[in-house]
Amino acid sequence: MSLPDEEITRLFRVRMTVLQMLKDRGYAVEESELEMTRKDFVQKFGENMKREDLLILKNREEDSSDQIYVFFPEGAKSGVPVVRAFLNRMKTDNVLCAILVVQKGLTPPAKAAVTEINACFRMEVFEEAELLVNITEHAFVPQHKVLSSEEKKEILAKYGVKETQLPRILVTDPVARYFGLKRGQVVKITRESETAKTYDTYRYCV
Repeated sequence: MSLPDEEITRLFRVRMTVLQMLKDRGYAVEESELEMTRKDFVQKFGENMKREDLLILKNREEDSSDQIYVFFPEGAKSGVPVVRAFLNRMKTDNVLCAILVVQKGLTPPAKAAVTEINACFRMEVFEEAELLVNITEHAFVPQHKVLSSEEKKEILAKYGVKETQLPRILVTDPVARYFGLKRGQVVKITRESETAKTYDTYRYCV
């Protein structure tokens, strides 16, 4: 049985945002994937597609051994067995990072399991509703760039400050989550200015 049109459109938009997010995080995503139309999406996955078929595995452009899985659980609310199954696949394939795109969140025990998993692995959780649009494309969201460790050192030395003296951005901030920011990282934010073309500010992730 074919999925309803609105469901297909929803999954198309969610998966496209995920691919854009991975590209912005430095993972190798083909332009053909980013240019995929809804028609191409249906041709690839079929009108009776299952969420598990939308699985994504990508590696960083600068390090092919650094990989990330994106899982799309089938159930409306994912529990511990689902989380454990994905963890086992990560272990088997030696993939240390994953994103779970869930329909309506995790059960409380599953949330606890993810917290436990993140002691050794990195498993992020997004709800589909959060990925229907790419928030970085919103007119009021300025350009963000996550600094490398070396770039961070250079900026701190340039301004003669400690990282903790910079304005902060919470790790739970929607833009921080989009870029996969970790505590301790610094992000450069470029805004338009009325007096100059642009100006940069920096935020420390906490």
